Amino acid sequence: MKFKLLICMMFLLAAFGIAPSPARAQEGEPVVVDEVIAQVNDGVVTLSQLKREMKERVETLKQNGMTEQQANSEVEKHKPELIATLVNEQLLLQRGKELDLTERVEAEVNKRMLEVAKENGITSIDKLHEAMVAAGLKPDEIRQTMRIEIMKQAVLEGEVDSKLFYGLTQDELHKYFDTHQATFLKPESIEISEIFLGLAGKQEADVKAQAIKLVAQLRGGADFCTLAAAYTDRPATAGKKPCKVGLFQVPDLRPDIAAAVKRVNPGGVSEPLKTDEGYQILRVDARTAGSNTPTFIENSVREVITRERSPKAREDYLQQLRNDGYVKIAENYRAAVEPLLKIVPPAAATKRPSKKDKKDKNKP
Repeated sequence: MKFKLLICMMFLLAAFGIAPSPARAQEGEPVVVDEVIAQVNDGVVTLSQLKREMKERVETLKQNGMTEQQANSEVEKHKPELIATLVNEQLLLQRGKELDLTERVEAEVNKRMLEVAKENGITSIDKLHEAMVAAGLKPDEIRQTMRIEIMKQAVLEGEVDSKLFYGLTQDELHKYFDTHQATFLKPESIEISEIFLGLAGKQEADVKAQAIKLVAQLRGGADFCTLAAAYTDRPATAGKKPCKVGLFQVPDLRPDIAAAVKRVNPGGVSEPLKTDEGYQILRVDARTAGSNTPTFIENSVREVITRERSPKAREDYLQQLRNDGYVKIAENYRAAVEPLLKIVPPAAATKRPSKKDKKDKNKP
């Protein structure tokens, strides 16, 4: 139970592109004396936040093969960018509160936690928290990390992506389709199931031998999902069988996976595929042939244009939040951080008036 729960929580956090938060200062460890690095409207970015962010990135780089010294050096070089990221985070969280998204975000956190509980046979969030503590996890920290990431995404999706998606005119859609027809060819799609055998704590030769044995059993008529339930080291996605991975367009597959299943017919099983984490055994559940004729589907065109324009639109939105807000960087960090924020004066030097200040100003 503990191992499975740990894996589930790691996948949940990985969905946000973050590593599991390291433990806070333990007894006997030095405690960071907090200082304000940046004032962001009525909020602040603190030194402890920055240290925590840096530590998380060091841990991620170490997991990717760097030594601790290399990871610390790399993260130190990017300290100004991390401060700028934390400033943007504060602005998005403040905007989310202004948009009354707090309850919606909390509901989403609970939903995702319940999915993890269900995958581990746990009946309530309270019992999940108890199990997390027993597994060495910190529920409050994980929930707070999830709140922050979900809030940021909710603001950007609602304030940027959604407006971009629905703001496109029919003329824009058809012009884009006419000049990007190759984008709208229907590629071959493939539905895949998987058995994953992890290397963690095992000898690679033993794992490879197990994978070869399973492939032989499957080709001899054994049920794929039954073996997946017994042997796979990958937690199932909520609502899916442990074997099911999903439906993919072939061009979107990882190159090694695409090569492994290229000549596998529906119902067939690939040879064991070696990855950095272990061995994958892939079954092709179904194939759907592609088409060489472009088809205009309005929502598909909207999605492609939105995906293409979203990065710049999101950065423009963040820039507007920075320009409209009051952001003051502490003297020790100002020279390195302010150029990254690109705040247009006078917003960089003038505090945005509070509601009380505005009322006082309007008094006769």
